[in-house]
Amino acid sequence: MVNRTFRYEQFTIAQDPSAWPEYSAMCVSGEDVECGVESGGEGNPEAVEEWMRQHTQGTGHRRYRRNISDYAVWELAALDIRLPDKESQ
Repeated sequence: MVNRTFRYEQFTIAQDPSAWPEYSAMCVSGEDVECGVESGGEGNPEAVEEWMRQHTQGTGHRRYRRNISDYAVWELAALDIRLPDKESQ
């Protein structure tokens, strides 16, 4: 028989600080078929918004699907363990 001890710890999900998020957009304007033109990945949302502005200016399309991709990591949560005060006992 094998004995096992499990230790449960609390974790949180956080954005991975070693990788920057990526922003992109795709034009979904169109009645029967979406335009489908994509901005490509950018390191900041302003560049994607500028692409959208230029695409709208050139085509009149005004509907886009925006995407934000990032990396996430599980981190061990800091435990806030407080011992009771001697006065409260």
